[in-house]
Amino acid sequence: QGQLVESGGGLVQPGGSLRLSCAASGSIYSINTMGWYRQAPGKQRELVARTGSGDNTNYADSGKGRFTISRDNDKNTVYLQMNSLKPEDTAVYYCNAVMLLRTNLAFSEYWGQGTQVTVSS
Repeated sequence: QGQLVESGGGLVQPGGSLRLSCAASGSIYSINTMGWYRQAPGKQRELVARTGSGDNTNYADSGKGRFTISRDNDKNTVYLQMNSLKPEDTAVYYCNAVMLLRTNLAFSEYWGQGTQVTVSS
């Protein structure tokens, strides 16, 4: 069974920074993509940033220049450094990974439980 556990959310003032972490665990054979999505109240879940196994990354326009995604393959962990935060960044942030477990025959998509990020003065 694969699992993703997020940490690092919280309350921050506009202009502040937060770093989210997401660690994958389980009988992992390989991880393809890892990324972050967010969902604000009344809105659909949207991509924030994503990184592939070859360090290729892509960002939503809303986070370009402010957010940086990075990955530690040895720790099966993905990070999201968020700077210059704005009130509109307030949302629940979800970790996402496409993983191949030793007990499965194909890559499957997994989600974390979500971590709240609130940007407010």
